[in-house]
Amino acid sequence: MNTVANSYVENVHKPLPTVLDQDRGTFAMLLVIFTELFLFISLFFSYFMLENNKHRWSFNNPPKLGYALVMVVVLVTSSFVLHWGEKQVEKESRLAGRIALAATIVIGLVFLTLQSFEYLSHWKTLAPYSDSYGSIFYAITTFHAAHVIVGLLLLSYVLALPRYAPARESPYRPYHVAAMYWHFVDIIWLFVVGILYIGANYHL
Repeated sequence: MNTVANSYVENVHKPLPTVLDQDRGTFAMLLVIFTELFLFISLFFSYFMLENNKHRWSFNNPPKLGYALVMVVVLVTSSFVLHWGEKQVEKESRLAGRIALAATIVIGLVFLTLQSFEYLSHWKTLAPYSDSYGSIFYAITTFHAAHVIVGLLLLSYVLALPRYAPARESPYRPYHVAAMYWHFVDIIWLFVVGILYIGANYHL
């Protein structure tokens, strides 16, 4: 009887495979990113479908490129900073990793501030009710801004954690998982700028 009980206890407390411990958080975030990617693809297809309706589609006042290009630089910079921080964490330089994480959060807030100024500058000539372009423009850019906010919340959560090492309990590899989401949001912004900003101005 004791042998059976000891065997049961050993199986319950037996460590999970190392590969599973290292990859489960990454796999979960990949599923999230995959889902979000298709949401953005649907929005981009909506953009191209609306573009075919020339009666309601207008390029009289496309968004200016100034703010958009600056925001590209801001988000790309944040990705480099966060990637550098992740490398420092891998080298067990946790303080440098935290500094990079905090800097990324600040840069993300700068992005949202710039976007609010951009909306203020565009609103007089381009509003959601202006035409189909204005409607889909604000739908996509605000949807992306919502993802930026979610990314900032994830990064803030990781910043508050006492340790960043891989763990068997949730959160799994928190720094790496949050960084994956942030890089995804940054890459999506490149497509947003290419389609909604550069593409609209090119059609002029």
